[in-house]
Amino acid sequence: MPTKTTAFLPIRTALNAVAAALFAALLALPLAAEASSARIKDVVDVEGVRDNMLIGYGLVVGLNGTGDSLNNSPFTEQSLVGMLERMGVNTRGTNLRTKNVAAVMVTATLPPYAAQGTRIDITVSAMGDSKSLLGGTLLVTPLLGADGEVYAVGQGPIAVSGFSAQGQGASVTRGVPTSGRIASGAIVEREIQFALAEMPVLRLSLRNPDFTTAQRVAVAINTQLRGNMAQATDPSSVLLTVPEVRRGDIVGLITEIEQLRVTPDQVARVVVDEKSGVIVMGENVRISTVAIAQGNLTIRVTETPQVSQPGPFSQGETAVVPRTDIQVDEQSNNRLAVMQSGVTLQELVQSLNALGVGPRDMISILQSIKAAGALQADIEVI
Repeated sequence: MPTKTTAFLPIRTALNAVAAALFAALLALPLAAEASSARIKDVVDVEGVRDNMLIGYGLVVGLNGTGDSLNNSPFTEQSLVGMLERMGVNTRGTNLRTKNVAAVMVTATLPPYAAQGTRIDITVSAMGDSKSLLGGTLLVTPLLGADGEVYAVGQGPIAVSGFSAQGQGASVTRGVPTSGRIASGAIVEREIQFALAEMPVLRLSLRNPDFTTAQRVAVAINTQLRGNMAQATDPSSVLLTVPEVRRGDIVGLITEIEQLRVTPDQVARVVVDEKSGVIVMGENVRISTVAIAQGNLTIRVTETPQVSQPGPFSQGETAVVPRTDIQVDEQSNNRLAVMQSGVTLQELVQSLNALGVGPRDMISILQSIKAAGALQADIEVI
């Protein structure tokens, strides 16, 4: 009996190992699917929940001689005269020579549903020939929206990360001293009204329009709500009819929908930046069977002049004798690479790297493959 029991032990151990491996694989499937998916919150925007851009024109004072030259910046002088007149100081007809004032543009982003009294950050940028805004203070500046209404008012000391120093023989500049920020430097004075809670239909706008992604978002929402509430109307929009039982809980409904996960789809695309030589290729880029060879004719001319000394007592003169070495490299060691149909992105990159192709040459190769009709993707040059 002990002998028979011992004979079955290896079989049981192997079966246990196989069962453990299958169980681990089953557990890994949801993890792999979740890793390739994204939350609906990261894929779409809800209509009405958006930022608004604000802009304003103001003056910065308190600069240490690094402000605008009033002769070269007439708008700064006019703004300074107008401000002083509002303060009861008459400077008309006088020659202002201050260098401690600079005209600036003030920009800010108004968050959605920002209430009155809320503080937002603002950015201040010089308009004239000011050298630096370091140490300056922005005076009260109204910030306008696209409709011309004042939505916020900014004021405060400017924080500048860059600096500039100059001497008679050299100068140094770090960062951008003519631009800075004021943390919580503006106060919201007007709210943007949008009755989100009263909308019977919500529009979800895809950040990257795509038919497949829009349909997947609609299916995920309908599955969660157990009804035909969402419908993809076009590649960039999904219309969601708010259920009657959720009309008083729009925020809770949006929160529930935002946490759902979908797998975004995208068009196979190759993005090329010819200025920097950067190439970004999507996961679905494929090529048909094609042969690729890369090589250039290189001619290298090297000049190594030598000095010729005359013999003793020959009364000759020292002369420079030219020596020229010309080398022609036809890159005969390069080989023709054949890529079969359905080559993946990784195989494409590995094959081009094996040919010794750099980013610049790779751009030309990709464009040639596209011209030959073998690249199943769009090329976008930026």
